[in-house]
Amino acid sequence: MLRHDDSGFVRELSAAVAATRTDTVRMLSELVALPSLLGDEAGAQGWMADTLGTMGLRVERFDIDEAKLKAHPGWSPSLISYDGRPNVVGVHAPRSVTGRSLILNGHIDVVPVGNASMWSTPPFQPRVDGDRLYGRGAADMKAGIVAYLNAFRALQALGVEPAAPVYLQSVIEEECTGNGALACLVQGYHAQAAVIPEPGDAILVGQLGVMWLTLEVTGVPVHAMVAHTGTNAIDAARNLFAELKLLEREWNEPNRRHALWCHHEHPINFNLGRLVGGEWPSSVATTCRADLRLSFYPDMTRAQVKAAVEARLAEAHAAMPGRDGITWKVEYRGFQSEGCVLDKGQPLVTELAATHREVTGSEVELVVGTGTTDARSFNLYGPIPATCYGPKGADIHGIDEWVSIDSTVQVTEVLARFVARWCGVARR
Repeated sequence: MLRHDDSGFVRELSAAVAATRTDTVRMLSELVALPSLLGDEAGAQGWMADTLGTMGLRVERFDIDEAKLKAHPGWSPSLISYDGRPNVVGVHAPRSVTGRSLILNGHIDVVPVGNASMWSTPPFQPRVDGDRLYGRGAADMKAGIVAYLNAFRALQALGVEPAAPVYLQSVIEEECTGNGALACLVQGYHAQAAVIPEPGDAILVGQLGVMWLTLEVTGVPVHAMVAHTGTNAIDAARNLFAELKLLEREWNEPNRRHALWCHHEHPINFNLGRLVGGEWPSSVATTCRADLRLSFYPDMTRAQVKAAVEARLAEAHAAMPGRDGITWKVEYRGFQSEGCVLDKGQPLVTELAATHREVTGSEVELVVGTGTTDARSFNLYGPIPATCYGPKGADIHGIDEWVSIDSTVQVTEVLARFVARWCGVARR
């Protein structure tokens, strides 16, 4: 059994990680070039399976069984079929178990590119400019996946292996349901901790809940020349959402906040992500569909959020002029994800922070997030202590997304040394 803090081992491991820099750029470029949008993840997952296989890991892939997930409290209603969209897991089983088991998890899916003409170069043609690698998914979160792959490869290059089971997971649907990571739990993958290298250069110790919903509104159509006699569903939907924005403002009031978010600039956000309505320019719109994303604090349940939202919509509808001609209903699909908090004293947090300090010479920031990540499934339903810690990047979900190559290599070293610390290492 080797000591993770042996000076000779540490020097060799640092050198082995530094030697992966060229591979980091190559691997990340290959992965970014595989557009893994919702429903189109198979190509990137094939790349993951091949890569994990060349590392000598046992590769397991499985499609999500939604019927099985529906019975789980963490399930979110799906958007499309799961056929042909597998999760991929690389399993390391040591010859002898003397350390603590670990999950290294990352999501392969990326969000839509928006208006591709606004990008400096095509979003799925990776571009390197100095320390930055550009492309959709570069930061969120394919660089983190490459970092955990190369962390494991660096240990292998020294002829050592983790002295505990390690599960390298590549999952789908982090960006819309979280069902990919949840399916790994339901499938039986458990460990004593989980690290997700989401972008941020910090350790996540809390995150908000997130809920997606669709507001469907019906009005009374008439010819546009007598528009004042009808009821426009688009106008009604916008008015209903305006009332929800008042609820957002209330939840951001200091006396309504969760303690961990008391100093945040604006923790709660209600976003109108898509509005589709109407049938004809000269007809008052009959129908309108608004797709919304709401956030809420960890001490609020999904049932409480739904009740508050629907009560506010009902009040707004009752106060509307022409309300008799307006009907509305709410459908919940996509994220139905409660928030979670991780104890800062958890060994996962303290030991990961210590490893960051040893590698960088500086203290890592402990942060709470205003979005959701797959860490919630591990923390709430494992229960497995889980956090996010990954490289620096910017413009995620925006235009010209990029990640720092230097930061990715640094995170790779932190992860490699953390695996050695957490799992222990032994000669292969």
